[in-house]
Amino acid sequence: MTQKYFGGCDVGSTTGKAAILDETGTIVATTVVPSEIDPEITSVKALEQACDQISDLEHYKNLTRIVGTGYGRNEVAFAHENISEISCHAMGTFFCNQDIKTIVDIGGQDVKTIAIADDGSVLEFAMNDKCAAGTGRFLEAMSRIFRMDLDEFSLLSLDAKKIIPVTAQCSVFAESEVISLLARKNPPEEVAAGIKAAVSKRCFTLLKRIGMRPLVTVTGGCAKNQGLIRSLSKKIKMEVTELPVDPQIIGALGAAVFARRNGQK
Repeated sequence: MTQKYFGGCDVGSTTGKAAILDETGTIVATTVVPSEIDPEITSVKALEQACDQISDLEHYKNLTRIVGTGYGRNEVAFAHENISEISCHAMGTFFCNQDIKTIVDIGGQDVKTIAIADDGSVLEFAMNDKCAAGTGRFLEAMSRIFRMDLDEFSLLSLDAKKIIPVTAQCSVFAESEVISLLARKNPPEEVAAGIKAAVSKRCFTLLKRIGMRPLVTVTGGCAKNQGLIRSLSKKIKMEVTELPVDPQIIGALGAAVFARRNGQK
């Protein structure tokens, strides 16, 4: 193998993501896999599936440099370096669009807002990791109440004529409130709109803490939730900028950018 490849692996609470760049900085492979109990197994599966997409890369151990990120990054023993997911989301976003200055990262277990400097580094960040409300796990739980998969639930609120507020601040109490609202024959799409509005409000609170600057984007799997993106756009009074790659792999992409940068020194 004459070509050098650089890998980033983001080990999250619900999924593992991998991204590989070649020497020119071109994205040559990405993948998303369900998380295993052991973070290292998750990272191996993600990287192996990414390497399978590259004909002259036989094994992830042939990568010139690997950077791990995400909550399980310290368990990835074979990574050459570990970098926080906050820095990796900033760098991955900067790689895609240097005009974006603010990120809302909605992960499986937390929500983060990140202000990006002109060089792609982190200016400031805020984090809500004390409660599951507003996270990916929360939206998964809500979709189950509606007997829908996440894709269906993503679209449900788009048909709402009004928003029925969901006021509970706790994830458990919010589930009970939603069940009660549906039992009282409220239109499901209007209850769903209330859920998305509640999540948007939490994001907006975190955005105010870091000083929101345009352009604003959303990373993580929840960026694919169309109802949430529309609700957040209304709350912040500006359009959420769409990324040119899968928003779920942004952390892994940022890790791969760091791997290429540090591996070429």
